[in-house]
Amino acid sequence: MKMDDLATLRGTLSLGANLTDDGECEFRVWAPKAQQVEVKLRRVNPPAKNAQVGHQSLEVPSADVHPNEQQAEVLPMRREDSGYFSVRAEAAAGDRYAYIVDGQAPLPDPVSRLLPDGVHGSTEIVDADAFEWKDAKWRGLPLRDYILYELHIGTFTTEGTFDATIEKLRYLKNELGVTAIEIMPVAAFPGERNWGYDGVSLYAVQQSYGGPDGLKRLVNAAHTIGLAVVLDVVYNHLGNEGNYLRNFGPYFTDLHKTPWGEAVNYDAPGSEGVRQFVVKNALYWLSEYHMDGLRLDAVQTIHDDSSKHILAEIKENAAKFARESGREIVVMAESDENDSRLVRSAARGGYGLDAFWSDDFHHCIHTLLTGERAGYYQDFGKVEQLARALREGYVFQGEEFAFWKRPRGTDAREVPLPANIICIQNHDQVGNRAKGERLTSLSSFAQRQAAAALLLLAPHTPLIFMGQEFGETAPFLFFTSFADPSLVEAVRKGRREEFKDFAWDEVPDPQDPETFAQSKLHWDLVASENPTVDWYKALIKLRKEFVIPSQRSCAVVADGEVMRMEVPAREAKVCVVANLTGPKMPAVDGWSVILSAADEKAAVVVALR
Repeated sequence: MKMDDLATLRGTLSLGANLTDDGECEFRVWAPKAQQVEVKLRRVNPPAKNAQVGHQSLEVPSADVHPNEQQAEVLPMRREDSGYFSVRAEAAAGDRYAYIVDGQAPLPDPVSRLLPDGVHGSTEIVDADAFEWKDAKWRGLPLRDYILYELHIGTFTTEGTFDATIEKLRYLKNELGVTAIEIMPVAAFPGERNWGYDGVSLYAVQQSYGGPDGLKRLVNAAHTIGLAVVLDVVYNHLGNEGNYLRNFGPYFTDLHKTPWGEAVNYDAPGSEGVRQFVVKNALYWLSEYHMDGLRLDAVQTIHDDSSKHILAEIKENAAKFARESGREIVVMAESDENDSRLVRSAARGGYGLDAFWSDDFHHCIHTLLTGERAGYYQDFGKVEQLARALREGYVFQGEEFAFWKRPRGTDAREVPLPANIICIQNHDQVGNRAKGERLTSLSSFAQRQAAAALLLLAPHTPLIFMGQEFGETAPFLFFTSFADPSLVEAVRKGRREEFKDFAWDEVPDPQDPETFAQSKLHWDLVASENPTVDWYKALIKLRKEFVIPSQRSCAVVADGEVMRMEVPAREAKVCVVANLTGPKMPAVDGWSVILSAADEKAAVVVALR
């Protein structure tokens, strides 16, 4: 697919509403099955009286009419090749518009930048070039320098906004020491409370978080202090409420099935326009919002039998953009399949992504710390498995996986250790529990400190979930604010079914605002004397000073319940010896002990030599 390089680098789009240098706006939409498309335009600042727009003379309301009550004009759009429609008209930032497809009710633009009245309302025109960026010297970070911090904008602060998040950036970068934040999805979703995976307008930035300018201020502020920003994007499905894509084109297909129903159409008739929609969306975040990377949600549910997989096409275009803009761009994927194809080069039959979320390390840690063996945890629980995940990247490399009743994984030798993004907590592993409990509620202090030492000193790429580093006690629950009554009941029923072994009063109602409120972080835990924060700061400092994350193997042995990891390092070797299931302090003869922790359930020593 040939991309418009100049438009990409300038941060503009060929779809949606794009302001021109002569005071007009070009509206362009893909609607291949439509016979007629019109744009319903409501101007905040109307053009001169009887201004000509295309071939239609507009009657401008009198000056005493409030700007927000200006009479809307309906403008016919010209059909182009391949199912595109366009029109140019005098318009400005702040004006509202919607599309009328074949005489039906007006709908928001599939490529909306902002939906100020929610996912059912009109689109607002945004001036993509108005924001004054101050990150011209920022070039991003290579993957080897990533220490990721995953956060959800709505619950990260009391206010739940981009601007409030900015207030915490210096803590994250200068005090804690992480190098990149990973933001859960911000594409527009129904209501004001959601994890973000029910987004229905992939180009629009959620208004309740602060809209486009708020997100740009956040990224700009992060870059100013040397912090990279990765955005979580969802290309495997869209939410139900407010999803109007079917009215415009063949965005979905029943050729494949996903956990959410029909698949996004990447390989059935009409898929070319869908592929452009998604690839340009990825480039949009990198160019218009200066993102340093993208995290592609649950790629195992993206089905594509095309000669070039959509994941490969996204990475290919992102890499091209990185070269032409002189920036470091990281494209990572979430997957539970341990599939080396994700990071193998195209020449070797892969998609060429930079990294993927590697679940096995988390599952090993979680089962050893909690003793839980339900669901996918049934295949874990042995110290030797944790040793393999640390030594090779992940555990299952083609062996039978009982939970799936079939083999899982491919040879890990094809995956560099830093290409494995590992964690001991993340939004899924915490939030998809019935009560959203964190490890703070499920394990002892020393167990958590031992897990953190293995996480942050392994040559893999570590990810911290917000609040983990200061021992957050609040749960991270599943929350929504749908307006569709049938969807509300379906979600509640789904949660009941998922956790049928729990009484319903033990499973918080996703629609209850209190469920959302309970999930907000308690920042007073950072302000007070907190040994957990100190532990994380010390580990991150050690990682930056000594650990070399570009290794294909790591020396790890398991002796009974004791785990010993020696990591090749600069100037000195780092050693972590941990007993995750008992109080016996591991021996580290001949090493200089830097950190240690112990209680009745675990013991850990971090040492240098």
